[in-house]
Amino acid sequence: LIFPLFMFISGAVIPFSVLSKAKKGVPKSQLIGKTFIRMLLLIALGIVYNGTLRNGFNEARYVSVLGQIGIAYFFTVLIVLYSRSLKMRFIWLAVILIVTAILQLFVPVPGIGAGVMTPEGHMNGYIDRLLLPGRLSYNAGGMISGQGIYDALGILSTFSSIGITLLGTFAGFILKSVKHSGLKKTGILALTGAVLIVAAIFLHPLYPVIKNCWTSTYTLLAGGISFLLVSLFYLLIDVRGGGKYFFFFRVIGMNPLFIYLFYRMVNIGHTSQFLF
Repeated sequence: LIFPLFMFISGAVIPFSVLSKAKKGVPKSQLIGKTFIRMLLLIALGIVYNGTLRNGFNEARYVSVLGQIGIAYFFTVLIVLYSRSLKMRFIWLAVILIVTAILQLFVPVPGIGAGVMTPEGHMNGYIDRLLLPGRLSYNAGGMISGQGIYDALGILSTFSSIGITLLGTFAGFILKSVKHSGLKKTGILALTGAVLIVAAIFLHPLYPVIKNCWTSTYTLLAGGISFLLVSLFYLLIDVRGGGKYFFFFRVIGMNPLFIYLFYRMVNIGHTSQFLF
């Protein structure tokens, strides 16, 4: 859940950051330009994170956690900036969930058929093998390998993941609202999360929750849990005033990119064994 939670939170801050600047008169083109540059930077850092500088570009893996976050954030910003109403944002969310479901359940993979939710048979892998350059990192067992048949961070997964980032924006709008008290906001967040979780569990027998191909039911489930967790921490920190007890998490939350890259590039295990 750490990965989708990060995407959810990146969406939740959009009403506070991007939209606040837009309301102050900052041109949309400028906001989109900065977001586009951030996306390119995250894609580049993701390629570095995958060890491409060490291993070379012949068998490079071009998709990454950072790249997926950057792409999903960029397109979510576009949707939020150019959707003039809450209804339009709901429509965009529905389109993302429904298009993903149609592709994964009803469009046949050549030689295999439609709705085959296995590593070898699902639509994500077919699209990745057809369109994604470089190395695919997951094999038939769903494990990371040198020569895979699909990538959990591939094209359709990235498209689908825009949904959870967009869900995060709804949480941000709820938190930013001045119409409701803190307790009421907590209740709305919790109720929304519960509804999404129930919907995912109800649909699971027909459309399974699978993270590695980012099914729409996975978006609903991860989004629902994210709403519940935001509700809990908003209650503890903002409503009850317990922020001082969460300083440790605040440090991590304000420096996630540095921590993520630092742990990958520096041998923390060796250092900790030497000191402790």
